[in-house]
Amino acid sequence: MLTSGGKDSNYAAHWAALHGFEICCLLTLKPPEDSELLQFSAVETVGLQAKAMGVEWIFEEGEEGAVRDLMVAARERGASYLVSGALLSDYQRQRLGYFAKEAGLVPVNPLWRVDQEKYMRMLIRHGFEFILVRVAAEGLGPEFLGRVITAEDVEEIIRRARRYGFNPAFEGGEAETLVLRAPLYKKKIYVEGEVVKRGPGDWVYVIRRAELRDL
Repeated sequence: MLTSGGKDSNYAAHWAALHGFEICCLLTLKPPEDSELLQFSAVETVGLQAKAMGVEWIFEEGEEGAVRDLMVAARERGASYLVSGALLSDYQRQRLGYFAKEAGLVPVNPLWRVDQEKYMRMLIRHGFEFILVRVAAEGLGPEFLGRVITAEDVEEIIRRARRYGFNPAFEGGEAETLVLRAPLYKKKIYVEGEVVKRGPGDWVYVIRRAELRDL
């Protein structure tokens, strides 16, 4: 399971478990900040997600091509499939599929071309608790950062997406997310941090402390 810790990869893991896949490990690559393939914000927190799920976490930091090494490591641990949360980006789906096949894995993209508005609502209904750790689009401000997104927030995001023309599930890089609780978690993640401005219209929630607590 390739994951950045965000909502899409976590929901893909949920889908995989519901469809009979056994998740042997979570794979995370922290890429350069200008990566168009993978999220870089708050990815170190995925280690807590792996503990909450009771699975191994394999982490690397480097260029995008290093994701292939992670996939090879997963195959060596018995993995046959590479599940990812690609929603809309052909570049992401094709690149990850290429790396997966090179590593001897079958790529699986359960969220591909899902209706983004319905998907955002579904996340809340299915019990996913997530925060935004970065916003970088006109219409999205720092007021969304660091707090659990509610059903009301989702409707507001959808309204703003329609008005300003960004993807409501952030598939265009308009925002990045971190899941704190999901159906596969045996514990919940608690975080503390601060909002920092990176540049014009680009804000991040820098996590200073994170821990697991009982549900």
